[in-house]
Amino acid sequence: MLPTFVADRRGFLRIGTAGVVGLAVPRISSAAAPGGEVSGKNKAKSVLLVMLSGGPSQLDMLDPKPDAPAEVRGEFGTISTTIPGVAVCEHLPKLAQQTDRWAMVRTLAHREHNHLLATHVALTGRPTPLPRGGSDLDRVETRSDFPNMASALDFVRPRNDGIPTGVSLPNYFIEGPLTWPGQYSGFLGAKYDPWQIQGDPNDANFRMQALAMREGVTLDRLQSRRELLDGFNRGRTGELANDVTAFREQQQIAFNLLTSGRVVESFEISREPDAVRDRYGRNKFGQSLLLSRRLIEAGVPIIQATMGIVQTWDTHTDNWGKLKNTLLPQLDQGLAALMDDLQSSGLLEQTMVVVMGEFGRSPKISTLPGQTLPGRDHWASAYSGLFAGAGVLGGQVLGQTDAQAAYPITTSWSPADICTTVFNALGVDEEATIIDPLKRPHSLLNGKVISQLYSGASA
Repeated sequence: MLPTFVADRRGFLRIGTAGVVGLAVPRISSAAAPGGEVSGKNKAKSVLLVMLSGGPSQLDMLDPKPDAPAEVRGEFGTISTTIPGVAVCEHLPKLAQQTDRWAMVRTLAHREHNHLLATHVALTGRPTPLPRGGSDLDRVETRSDFPNMASALDFVRPRNDGIPTGVSLPNYFIEGPLTWPGQYSGFLGAKYDPWQIQGDPNDANFRMQALAMREGVTLDRLQSRRELLDGFNRGRTGELANDVTAFREQQQIAFNLLTSGRVVESFEISREPDAVRDRYGRNKFGQSLLLSRRLIEAGVPIIQATMGIVQTWDTHTDNWGKLKNTLLPQLDQGLAALMDDLQSSGLLEQTMVVVMGEFGRSPKISTLPGQTLPGRDHWASAYSGLFAGAGVLGGQVLGQTDAQAAYPITTSWSPADICTTVFNALGVDEEATIIDPLKRPHSLLNGKVISQLYSGASA
């Protein structure tokens, strides 16, 4: 279904740097600063979402409970951070030394405990618009889904400079017949899909074939071919004309990408000195974060870097072995290098970095039938995330959970609040609206800005 454009209460479409604004939905901002200005508004030129698919354990990472019973606290010890009185998991030593750059939020929460539905909520800020069946096969992505943040931003703020609005790397969330919803533009249509990278930046042969022209094809020759094709397509009428228009939109996107030197060069990760690549870690995690930094430098507004294939952090079994031996060391090293580079280049001032999963893990340790190594189950009632850059005040912890990290006992924030905070940081008009397949208007900023990220006020 094609997107619907409608006028706001002023009776016109406003087109410009703020993009297209649709039907106005009256809202009361809960994030106004003393002078009336919304906290963090328009502070970010880029947002990097580091997605930990599967649900990382809050208890074994950012919200440890060392005084809890053994069946809750787990196997890891804790280490002090740069924030007085605040500890994290012992296997995050670099993060512990960089907490002055991060705001740690311990009371993220929502109601979806299923991977597919929770991923849609996490990436779009809202549940699926149409009811889903009881099996995962009924919950896969469809063109009825809400758009993710990059797609929505592309819709309200289209660009034609060859820089994609959204890039997701290094893999799509697919497992067998299941494709996770919330990864693309949903009912807005394929025109607004973020650019998906499938490949391992740590591979010596990593190269974006889609951005490479065939041997002997110059930019002038490519432009000539494009003009010839445009001439051939003129004069089409009826249903065929609609098909041609949709196809030409995709061609235009591909042409802009192909002729954008900034984007092409950003994928040439081999240009980075060996010492830099080593700092990030010679693994898929680390090199994906390095590639993300290069895309930030190229001016891509929203980048999603997935730390592992779908459900990598879904530690029902061997929770502590997987975290200790692979997941935490690679994440710790890569994030530290990323933050060092963004800080030293000055890009951290205009780049928001968010680290989160679709939910957390259960307080109670369990062992699945037929397994010997214990783990933790899904848990969306309380989980943790990290925020930094673009005006976010580092060196603070927002929110407090109960003695088992099971439920918030102070203010909690939802995925809608996270998405609203991201859109606000990117300067999106708070009245920007999309229309779903049932013709219902939805404000993009459907939550509240997490103003405490910028104020340092207790929550």
